[in-house]
This record gives sequence, structure tokens and C-alpha cells, in this order.
Amino acid sequence: MSDPSTAITLVVEDDRSLRGLLRDELERLGHRIVTAQGETEARAALDEHQPALVVSDLRLPDGDGIQLLEHVRGATGGREIGFIVITGFGTIEQAVDALEKDADDFLTKPLDLDHLGLSVGRVLENIQLRRRLSGYEALHGRESFHGMVGQSAPMQQLYRSIERIATTDSPVLIHGESGTGKELVAAAVHAESARAGKPFIAVNCAGVPAELLESEFFGHVRGAFTGADSARRGLLQAADTGTLFLDEIGEMPMPLQAKLLRVLEDGSLRPVGADTEFQVDVRIVAATNRDLTQRVADGDFREDLFYRIDTFTVTVPPLRQRGTDIDRLAVGFLTAAARRQGREPPALTPEARAELAAHDWPGNVRELANAMERALAFANGQQIEAVDLPGRIGRAPDAPTLTRGHEERSFATLAEVEASHIRQVLDAVGGNRSRAADILGIGRRTLYRKLDDSE
Repeated sequence: MSDPSTAITLVVEDDRSLRGLLRDELERLGHRIVTAQGETEARAALDEHQPALVVSDLRLPDGDGIQLLEHVRGATGGREIGFIVITGFGTIEQAVDALEKDADDFLTKPLDLDHLGLSVGRVLENIQLRRRLSGYEALHGRESFHGMVGQSAPMQQLYRSIERIATTDSPVLIHGESGTGKELVAAAVHAESARAGKPFIAVNCAGVPAELLESEFFGHVRGAFTGADSARRGLLQAADTGTLFLDEIGEMPMPLQAKLLRVLEDGSLRPVGADTEFQVDVRIVAATNRDLTQRVADGDFREDLFYRIDTFTVTVPPLRQRGTDIDRLAVGFLTAAARRQGREPPALTPEARAELAAHDWPGNVRELANAMERALAFANGQQIEAVDLPGRIGRAPDAPTLTRGHEERSFATLAEVEASHIRQVLDAVGGNRSRAADILGIGRRTLYRKLDDSE
């Protein structure tokens, strides 16, 4: 499964300086960027590069961003491509028009680059989720439930729980280990509810810088703080009438927890710097891989908020408890990855299947997806052999043993072994750091730090 950062983002802006600034900033954040200065160039770039996201100015020399948005939505027959509108002449009417035509966000100039980066990252993740949903359902038909694939008893129980909980409008807390697919569960709750068709906004609470959290959630008015040159609506307003998914809610700072509790209690929110409050109608679905009861006991999470979001709970089973679902998922991931590359999907040998079944899968479904994509990259021919799987799966490398007279300095240090493995993976993916981080199962920042430490 590809990282959102490997997808292409098309930036459409007629101002050459701003176009270059946006390209440089987004590339610095690890995104792949192509640019266009007008609607005609943008349409050609859509055909040539098939971007996952378009970031377009509203006013273009040969058209406007709304026309381009309508073209994108008409050409794809839906929301297969994300779309963010930017303008220096933002009005409420323009924002409403853009959002009614299924824009994913509406930003005003002068742009706050931090907010732009967060918006781009969030939309790309949502696009990846939507494609994953449609891809799984096409591959697995009735074996899937809103993108979740599995016929095991734990998954059937999960499907039934989602269907029951979705009929209410109360907050939901999703428990599960990292990589189990908690966002898919949240999306399924939304899709099964009366709010289906309304906004579904997902945000990782641990992925937003602390200094931007309040503004990101509640929005701000112009002049609310240094750099707030224009007003911005927050995630809660963007999710109005729909669902806001808060991943890793256990990482939310205490002051923001108090403000979120107020929204849950009476629907009131006040943007940063505003004198008046707004009413919103948002269903909160939260997820965590932490023990929130322990966080409450430690004083790191509000007890009243915990009981408010714990109205209904769903537990996502880890992959190691899902039996034959492992094989079914592995085949699905291989097929999807091969189709993206225009290849015939290779078959898994019995030995490879046995090793997949025996592995403990600490990274769960995400680890399996990455393992299949890596295996496809390293496989020769039309079969996935056991040797094509990552070394941590099914086999442990032979450990050197010290013998009498063997000097300890002849062995590499752990740091040297790690650095060597990172370099091998980078070489295998042509130096693409985002892909290397994906295969290694670490974040890009962690990869950059490890590379710096090894130099």
C-alpha cells in the first residue's frame, strides 16, 4: 500500500513566485509535485500525471478553480481525486460554493504554509482511504465490509458491532493495536449511519504540531495571532453535519480536551480570537492504541472526556487472531499492488503462505500490506517465494556466535547493521526515502534522523 507522500499533487497557480513557493514547501514535506499555471495546462497535467490531489487557485488566466473542480469531479465520476481551492479573494459564498461542489478544503491567501501542509496531508490520506475502500470491495465483493476484508469470526463480530453502533448518534471509541485499520472502522461507522453522504474528516491528533492544534480544530479569525492574516475554519466546522474521526486521541493535550468536551456537550465552539460562538452538529469517533483508563489515572487524560467518548466502544482484532484472513488479505494486497504497476499479480508459493501464517504481525494489516508490496518489488518471475518476504517474517537471520579466540571487534555493532540495512533498502527503491520508510515500517522523520546519525 503506497504512502500518501508517493502520490502526485498538482499545484495550479498563475503567480510564478507563489507557484514555486508552494512546490518547494510541499516537496520539503515529502510530496511529489507537478505544476500548471492555468486551467488548460492543468487539464493536460491531469491526463499525463493522474495526480491524487489538485491544489488550485480560484482565479486562473484561462478559467477558474471551480470550473477545474467541476471538470475533475465529472471526469472521475466521483471523489477519486482530492481538491483544495485557494484564493486571495475569499468570501463565505465562494467557500460554500466550492464545498458544495465537493472541494475537500478552501484556503485563503496569504497562505499559512503550516496549515497548507496539514490540509494536503489530510486530504491525501482520505483519498488513499477512499481508494482502498473501492479497491478492496472490487477485489473481494461480499467478503468485505466497507473496505475491511475478512471472513473470520472476530471480523464478523466487528461488522455486527459497527452496524448496531451506527444507528445511534453518540460518540464512539475504537480500540486496537497500531495498523489494525481503525480508520476503516471509523469510516464504516460513518457510512452505515444517517450521516452517510455528509463530510467525513479524519485527523491524527499526534500529527498536528502542538502550537497549531487549537486553530486546526476550532479555526481562527483574522489577526488572532501572529501570521493569522486571514480567517480559517477549523476541522469541527468542516465536519459539520458529518463525522470527525480523531485518531490517537490519547495524545491530545489537556487544554484542547476541555474545549472538545464543550463541543460534545452542547455543540458550541469558539474560533481562536473570535468574540462569538458557533453551533456545530458533529459526531465524534475517536481511536486509540493506548490504555485511556491508565492515562486518566496518570492525569494525562480528562476523566469526564473519557466517559463522554466511551459511550460505545469497538475493539478491532489484531491480525494474528484472524486466521485465514491473513492469506486472503495477502493475495488482495498483492493483486492491488500489481495492478497499480500494470503487472499480472504473482502467486504465493505454499512456503510463503506458511511463513505469513506463522508470523505474529506486530504491525498488523499495515505491516502485511507493506510486506506484500516489498515482496512484489523483489520477486523474480510470477511467484512470491519465501525468500522474497521481509527477513523478519517467518525466519530469523542466523546469529553469529562468539568462539574461543574470536575477537569481539570482528562483529558489526547494532547501529552498523541497522545503517547497512537502511542503505540496502534505499538502493532497492532507487533512493526514494518515502518508499524506504514505508518498507522499513518507520516514519520519514525517523528515517532522516537515522541517516543523519549514520553519516
